[in-house]
Order: sequence, then C-alpha cells, then structure tokens
Amino acid sequence: MTRRGIALAVTSLLLLLGVVLSAGLGQLPIGPAQVLGSVAQRIGIANSWAPDQVLIEQTLWQIRFPRVAMSLLVGALLAVAGAVMQAIFGNPLAEPGVVGVSSGAALGAAATIATGVTFLGAWTTAVAAFLGGLAATLVVYATARAQGRTEIVTLLLTGVAVNAFAGAGLALFMFAGSSAAREQIVFWQLGTMNGSRWNEVLIVAVVGIPAAIVAITLAHRYDLLALGDRTASHLGVRVERLRIASVVIVALLTGVAVAFVGIIAFVGLVIPHLIRMLLGPSHHTLLLMSLLGGATLMVYADLLARTLIISADLPIGLLTSLVGGPFFYWLIRRNRKLAGGWV
Repeated sequence: MTRRGIALAVTSLLLLLGVVLSAGLGQLPIGPAQVLGSVAQRIGIANSWAPDQVLIEQTLWQIRFPRVAMSLLVGALLAVAGAVMQAIFGNPLAEPGVVGVSSGAALGAAATIATGVTFLGAWTTAVAAFLGGLAATLVVYATARAQGRTEIVTLLLTGVAVNAFAGAGLALFMFAGSSAAREQIVFWQLGTMNGSRWNEVLIVAVVGIPAAIVAITLAHRYDLLALGDRTASHLGVRVERLRIASVVIVALLTGVAVAFVGIIAFVGLVIPHLIRMLLGPSHHTLLLMSLLGGATLMVYADLLARTLIISADLPIGLLTSLVGGPFFYWLIRRNRKLAGGWV
C-alpha cells in the first residue's frame, strides 16, 4: 500500500473513531454500539443495538450529532481554506487570517452583539460575521490589484492593515458594550461548537461543501502555479483569474465556517503543512487529506472541549491554540533540522 493509501486509511479510521467517541461521551454516557445502532436505525437498517430510551435518542440527534457534524464541517473547511491560501501565496505560513476573513468576521459579530441589533433574529450574529469576513477579503483583494495583476506583497500588507483596523474596531465595541456583551464577544472570539443546530449545519454544508469541491478541482492548476506565475501562464493557467477565484473560495470557506462557531485558530495553518510534510506537495492529495485531517482534528478537539472539565465547555479555539502553537513550533524545529528550512 502506498503512503497516501496508508494515510487515508489511518485518517479515516481515526475520524470514524472520533465521531463515535464524541457522540457517546458526555454527562450522559452512550455506548458505541448504541451510537452505531441509532444511526443504522435512522437510515432504515433494523438492528438490536439501537437505544430504546427516548432520552438517549434525543441526546444523540438533537445535541450531539449536530455538534459532531458542525465540528467535522468547520475543521474540514478551515483546513482546505488554509491549503488554498498556501497554494496561491506559495508560502506554508499563509492561512485564512492573512486576507482578513477571521478579523472581519469577528468585527461583524461584535458589532451586532455590542449594539444589540437583531434584524434577523437568532441568525443576526452569524450573518454579520459571514458578511464581515467576506467584506474584509474583498477590500484586501481590491486594494492589492493594480494594472490587471495582483501584487502579493501589497495584498499581505493590506491584510495586516485590515486586521489591525478590525482589531481596533473589536476593542472599541468591547469597550462600548455592556458587561454581558463584552463576555459574549470574548467567548465568540475563542470559538465553541456548543448549541449547534441542524439548520446551522445545513447552511455551513450548503455553502462550504461546494466551495471545497471547487477548490479540489483546481488542484492541478495549483500544482502549475507552484512553478511560478510566468511558467504557469505559459502552461495555460490564467493566473489572475485563478487567484481571484481562490480568494473568493477562501472567503466563503472561512466565513461560513466561523459564522456560527466563532474564531478557531491554527487549523488552516497546521493541517495543510503537516499533510505536505507527510505526503508531498501534490495539491490533489494535499486538499483531500487536509479536508479529512481538519475534520479529524476538530472532532477530537471538540470532544476534549466537552470532557476535559466536568460540567464545563471549554472554548475550542483555546484548545486548538494551546495544542497547535507548540505543535507548530515542533514542526518548524524538526523541518529546519531535516531540510534546513521550509519545504
């Protein structure tokens, strides 16, 4: 079996195990057989494992399965967004926050929380976060375009400026808002899957999955882009069109991923880089495995967030940063020793 096949099998097994554990563990323990039996029964397969208690069924299908589904989607979309960013920048340090998606989303969410605006009811914060992330990305990219081409350095510098402005705006809303609003903004920034509902999962899936599929179909063009803009252009790649499409894809992936759960750090940075180290730079493999790897990481992170402290739900962004920071540092050290620099 090839290294790619082994990685696919191991990741898929870990993903399935994580889904079963995440659905079963909690204040109401549910055995793996009951979890699988409940799923089989819902899809029309009769079995003797399915739970016969209404409370267990309600816990699985109204609380835990929506949360598991959201964690899978968010992790997958953020990892794919990170891989696309690294492809169009040609830099393993690139991640969705570079173009202001995360900071714009945080600013949009903070604006509605601090002002108490509820023009869309319970959906207001999520919609404002998505629109804020999309608007920030468009501002950054529009500024970076000059004479029909995208200036990467200008794009990065504009992203820094937009992130700084959004950070200042976020601090202003926290200062002006009430104590309750301030706590809500801080908690939203740290990210959580708590309270995920099926209708939210559906929206994330409808927006995010097609965007991820489009990104994967562009894998061959990203491989050519890695040879340099001029070479890729000679080989038939419309470089500027590819970059524009990729930035829009990243905005959609990241915006919808953070809209309902808040800011989650490091997934879009660590997962693609780790996959590239293990399996090489081919973007078809990189994007597919990043999708699976991001989903796997997030389902385990959410499981830990729910179970590390009894009767408490830790912010998932806090966990990904605490684990992702040292892990990424280890990756840097390891890669410098083995290869003398980035790959």
